[in-house]
Amino acid sequence: MSLNVRSILVLAAGTVLGLSASLGGTVLAEREATLDASRDTDRVAVARAGSLEPEYIELLTRVVERVRNEYVDPVEERRIVENAIRGILRELDPHSKYLPPSDYEEVRISTTGNYSGVGLDLSVENGTVKVVSPLEGSPAAEAGIQPGDVLIAVDGEPVNADRLEETIGRMRGKPGTIVELRVQREGAPEPLDFAVTRADIHVKTVRSELIADRYGYIRLTSFANTTAADLEAAYHALSAQASGGLDGLVLDLRNNPGGVLDAAVEVADLFLAEGLIVRGSGRARQARFERYASGGDALEHVPLVVLVNGGSASASEIVAAALKDHGRARLVGTKTYGKGSVQTVMPIGAGSAIKLTTSLYITPSGALINGVGIEPDVPVTTSGSNRIYRGADGSVAILEDEQLREALQLIGHTMTFVVNEG
Repeated sequence: MSLNVRSILVLAAGTVLGLSASLGGTVLAEREATLDASRDTDRVAVARAGSLEPEYIELLTRVVERVRNEYVDPVEERRIVENAIRGILRELDPHSKYLPPSDYEEVRISTTGNYSGVGLDLSVENGTVKVVSPLEGSPAAEAGIQPGDVLIAVDGEPVNADRLEETIGRMRGKPGTIVELRVQREGAPEPLDFAVTRADIHVKTVRSELIADRYGYIRLTSFANTTAADLEAAYHALSAQASGGLDGLVLDLRNNPGGVLDAAVEVADLFLAEGLIVRGSGRARQARFERYASGGDALEHVPLVVLVNGGSASASEIVAAALKDHGRARLVGTKTYGKGSVQTVMPIGAGSAIKLTTSLYITPSGALINGVGIEPDVPVTTSGSNRIYRGADGSVAILEDEQLREALQLIGHTMTFVVNEG
């Protein structure tokens, strides 16, 4: 899918630190429209609205001239214009913003899940940049980088946890080129150096495993174009591993900041036979939409519990609200973030774009969740932010994750507690 089109987007709450290396920052949800139709609509809107009043144009021109001619240091005209655009959008709301070419490229990566780099899933913990896991089959995995390694330098330049995006940018590059990574590994007396050859990376947003014999666990880290298809494939793989199929499934949306709107709709549709999934409300025609489920999917009848927390935002909330409102699943965890506004990314030339809030999305029950969030059916708080299960190779066991433990019990899995006697 190309982002050289005018796209309606549901933006995530913020940067996904756990996916920063793979998605590179803001994650979005999207609904496409055609470029030509969008341009025609824009022309009509401009014709109806007319130009800015001459006095306002003159006022803006005066400010630009003052800055260009009298500011203490010379300022390039491009920078003046870009800063003016940033200021206009920044004063509207927290989610409208200017996207220079580099940020616009991040939007493309977040949407498609494809980029060229090393394939590291990173998080910031206690002021350090830690490897959550190398993506399966990625150059980082093949080089021998392991979960829990602390990234301390890229090409000899120290890593700053406060400027993670810069670090990510240095790890990206043309396929076949080499980047030097230095990590500190627990138990190793000295830092370890790896020469990693960059390659084309496809981000996997679906993680799955079979718990016990007949219960599945699927975690979605974000929503990209391939998420729904990958989720369905994961479900069938788990069903094949289980003896006689799955008795229940846990869908983990915790700390999932959102993603492609079409992917969110497709994921909800996998579990719903019919009914409204989400509605958009706004002034422009493109900002008003309704998306419905269609029947015939294999996941429509499997017992389901969904895990959510304060990091579940945007597209995650679309899925959670649809499944909750239709009585398809119970939500377990804590209240979601409350990101219910819709942004449109509009290319404006020279590889840049603007991201403008154009509407709000509405849940099937008619609720506006922006700034409110979604309350879980079964509230379960955790003893700490690090007590979230991240797979068999992670540092947290299933029994240590109170929310996951509750979810498994709700779908019928009897947890076994083992007490070690001294």
